[in-house]
Amino acid sequence: MQQEIYVSTDVEADGRIPGISSMLSFGSAAFSETGQLLDTFSANLHQLADGQPDAEVMAWWQTQPEAWAACRENPEPPETVMPRYHAWLLGLPGEPVFVGYPVAYDFMWVYWYLLRFVGQSPFSHSALDIKTYAMAKLGIPYRQVSKKIMPRHWLGERPHTHLALDDAIGQGELFCMMLTAPGN
Repeated sequence: MQQEIYVSTDVEADGRIPGISSMLSFGSAAFSETGQLLDTFSANLHQLADGQPDAEVMAWWQTQPEAWAACRENPEPPETVMPRYHAWLLGLPGEPVFVGYPVAYDFMWVYWYLLRFVGQSPFSHSALDIKTYAMAKLGIPYRQVSKKIMPRHWLGERPHTHLALDDAIGQGELFCMMLTAPGN
């Protein structure tokens, strides 16, 4: 049986759901079962020709000028990026498992874009939510889980920057600390 590769992924978008709005940027960091960072992938995307940015999301972007500028640098067409990402996923040394925080948001974007621009997803329906995993590890209700109550050694020193690859690496490191921590 092939080892699982945990692909921590963060998405930046101009709206709340794919198809209506556009994924602007995403970053993925592939980690081994032992927590070793194996490889990364990131890209900035052109907005969909028929996409509609969400007014509230765009108001939030106004408060993040550095992150906005970074995710608009050298954008590429999604029909070019997504096949390249698909090939990267297939080249990993094991079965890719999507990891996100929150997984429901990031997974839906990546899954939709893979299906639209590649026709398939190597993740199938395999996605792990870091917050849900923390709930199980800590033995507390889901709505009580936040990074503020997590053990400090799980969090590391990496700041959450809203730069997709930075955040994917940070979230992957958090997941791997939880994965290798004793307990539940």
